[in-house]
Amino acid sequence: MIAIKLDTSDAEKKAAKVDMKEVARIRRRGMIFSVIVGSIAVHVIALVLFGLWTVARYWKQPEAVFEVKKLVKIPPKIPEQKMNLLQHEAMSPKPVFTDKLVSIRPIDFALPDLPTVDMAQMLPLDPAELISDQVAGLVGSAGMGSGLGAGLKGGGGRGSGKGLSFFGMKAEGERLVLLFDVSSSVVNKAMSMGIPLSRVRDETLKLIDGLPISSKFSMIQFTQNFKMFSPELQAATDGNKKKAKLWVQNEWVKTGTMSGKGVVSNPRGLVAVLEQSFRMKPDLIFIISDASFQWRPEGGIKDIPYKELKRELARLQGGLEQPAVIQFLGFQPKSDDVKEWKRLIRRSGGKFRILKSDR
Repeated sequence: MIAIKLDTSDAEKKAAKVDMKEVARIRRRGMIFSVIVGSIAVHVIALVLFGLWTVARYWKQPEAVFEVKKLVKIPPKIPEQKMNLLQHEAMSPKPVFTDKLVSIRPIDFALPDLPTVDMAQMLPLDPAELISDQVAGLVGSAGMGSGLGAGLKGGGGRGSGKGLSFFGMKAEGERLVLLFDVSSSVVNKAMSMGIPLSRVRDETLKLIDGLPISSKFSMIQFTQNFKMFSPELQAATDGNKKKAKLWVQNEWVKTGTMSGKGVVSNPRGLVAVLEQSFRMKPDLIFIISDASFQWRPEGGIKDIPYKELKRELARLQGGLEQPAVIQFLGFQPKSDDVKEWKRLIRRSGGKFRILKSDR
């Protein structure tokens, strides 16, 4: 009986060992399976989160903004007239000295006195003479006559390079704008002084004749409205001078009213005329008026405040490389207007002159 019990106990122990191994193997399989399933789950979750992040980033992208930047280009200036003058100067004969001192060997005594040289050959030549000489050589002296003389010296022009003169007021500049107030008040005052606007027209024609080829010019007539000879400065060539004189003769206003072709409606009076003038980049402006200016910015006509004129002139002058000189010729201006305008143009180097009758 005892031997049988021992055998049964050994069998049970062996069976128990087998069961433990099986359980351990099952547990290992379960653990491996759990690890694999967990890894797959982690990767799936990571992929889902990455997909959500990618989609969210796509939907949260900022909207495209298209921006167009303005390019400011300054057109190059072609100094055609100056180049023409330089060509004329290059064609002029240069002084030649024929007297020479030559020493063939060193000497102990002093050299003799230098010969007398005509210093007239060393003096700078007048540009007007250069042009006159060269043109005379090209077209002959018969073609010159009094035409060139009047063109260079007539009307107080700048043929000598020393400036121009308008109604006796001298000034210097190569980019000229003439502003003519032809309102009824100016017409009446000019007539009472014995200086009708036809006299102003004749003086203007003389000034145009006297402009040198290196200068540019334009003109504007105005009441409240205005009309221009040209919106840009024109070179003082013979052709442009001829066009300007025809415009003055045919378009000149003498009645105090302005209408017809080329007239620009203008409720802002002198302010808009000055804006148009400064767009031409002048270095000299002549204003001919009685120094009394009105506008109607809100419908009713009234005097332009001088603080407004001061602000506008400062703004316009600031847009130029160098301030334009403003010269003012006045027909019977009031003393208060003279005082204010002298203040306005003093900074530009300009002057105020009251026109007086020759009678």
